[in-house]
Amino acid sequence: MTQLNTNVDVKALGKVAVLMGGSSAEREVSLMSGTGVLQALRSRGVDAHAFDPSETDLIELKRGGYARCFIALHGRHGEDGTVQGALELLGIPYTGPGVMASSIAIDKIMTKRIWRFEGLSTPDWRLVSSAAETEQALQALGAPMIVKPSREGSTIGLTKVTSAEQCAKAYALASQYDPEVLCEQFIEGDETTCPVLGEGAAAQALPVIRIVAPEGNYDYQNKYFTDTTQYHCPSGLPAHEEAVIQRLVEKAFRALGCRGWARADIMIRASDRQPFLLEINTSPGMTGHSLVPMSARAAGLSYEDLCVGILATASLDSAAGHEGAIQP
Repeated sequence: MTQLNTNVDVKALGKVAVLMGGSSAEREVSLMSGTGVLQALRSRGVDAHAFDPSETDLIELKRGGYARCFIALHGRHGEDGTVQGALELLGIPYTGPGVMASSIAIDKIMTKRIWRFEGLSTPDWRLVSSAAETEQALQALGAPMIVKPSREGSTIGLTKVTSAEQCAKAYALASQYDPEVLCEQFIEGDETTCPVLGEGAAAQALPVIRIVAPEGNYDYQNKYFTDTTQYHCPSGLPAHEEAVIQRLVEKAFRALGCRGWARADIMIRASDRQPFLLEINTSPGMTGHSLVPMSARAAGLSYEDLCVGILATASLDSAAGHEGAIQP
């Protein structure tokens, strides 16, 4: 069982802003996540309010007397360290990892470099800047290959490439979202995801979820808007495989300096059952289709307790965040 504190004095949490919406390509999902979190916090008596940074300047958080923020933003200007940095300057504690961990984790290439340095398994990759380089990556990595923007989430801009003829179109799509395009070796096997709650040595993985998408296509539509994708939690994996994945995810979380919560995606190679880290989400979805609440339920944690417990972990990178607070 996770060490997340759910026995919280909600009055001590003060006035809370649930940051949702934002300006990224994942705005729609963020609004769904934020609405769910807002309702859950209010149901437990938290003085929580919706706050959309794309419509209201963040300085209004200070003027409005907000004591802490639950970040339900996804993608750029939400989980990339920018909002976290602004909240550090305002001196308002927030949920999830801090500035550096957030900015690294959203960048899949930087994340993979750190994981590889730490000896954690992640698929081989190439950073490309043209359709020609994408074809070269396919020759080096082999087919099938995944082409995706380095700094987007929710499978936005992602293509599974099986032939050289697809490379130009795949690169064009990914580069619409990010000038840095990642080509990644495709791992054939079971698709899984695993949340982590906590900080440092106390960080603990929740139960693993095994994902079975229609025709193996776990895309944006199948993630959020269809009911045909199957989620198995308990995962149905052998106990020793689940334990290996949980330990790997905890190491991945700590290697990036994460705190609070996150969710890592892992593929298990069918040929030898080796798990490979794909990426880590530092502001995971909290919609009706989302995976962290599903895993938490399997660990005996309700959606409402999960939201309150995460909110209670809100913090700043350092005391300097208070000392350097901007006055409205």
